[in-house]
Amino acid sequence: MEVDIVNIKGEKTGSVTLPENIFNAKINVPLMHEVVNWYLANRRQGTHAAKTRAEVSGSGKKPWKQKGTGRARAGSIRSPLWRHGGVIFAKKPREFSYSMPKKKIRLSLLSALSSKAKDNSIMVLDELKIDAPKTKKVAETIKNLKLKNKVLLVSKRDKTLNLASRNIADLFLHDVTDLTTYDVLNSDKILFTKESLDRCSILST
Repeated sequence: MEVDIVNIKGEKTGSVTLPENIFNAKINVPLMHEVVNWYLANRRQGTHAAKTRAEVSGSGKKPWKQKGTGRARAGSIRSPLWRHGGVIFAKKPREFSYSMPKKKIRLSLLSALSSKAKDNSIMVLDELKIDAPKTKKVAETIKNLKLKNKVLLVSKRDKTLNLASRNIADLFLHDVTDLTTYDVLNSDKILFTKESLDRCSILST
């Protein structure tokens, strides 16, 4: 599959053939779903917590006697049925992450890239040089390329580019080495720099 190579002005400067072993792999939807769920589970902090009736503040004294008042029976003001009482089955901090075979992670990434290639959602930029940490140049490049919605920019990381791109909404910067299935599927367009595309061979190993 061939895609056009464009410059920062949006002008075509050539074409390149996408590697077959990366961008024409078998598209396995269940596998991508499994890996995305694993990725999102590993991102969870698991720090949520609520207090049970044993942990909320309040007296342990019985509010009133058992019989004769005309009111419902009550044994503690910390009861979950009362305002400011404890929580029934209160959530506690826990670890949500679990392991996933590396082969599955790699195959799902190739599957995701192949699906984007099939949808013509991949573009190649000949070069992206940012001399100063200014958002304007990156924003102009995105505008010239007529990219909208969520854009995944795959380029070699450097401090200047990070600073210049971080304030642009829906632009996500990643290096080839840290691409994930979630990043690929969560984007509407993927913009590779020519240099990053040449390094994509590491994804198939």
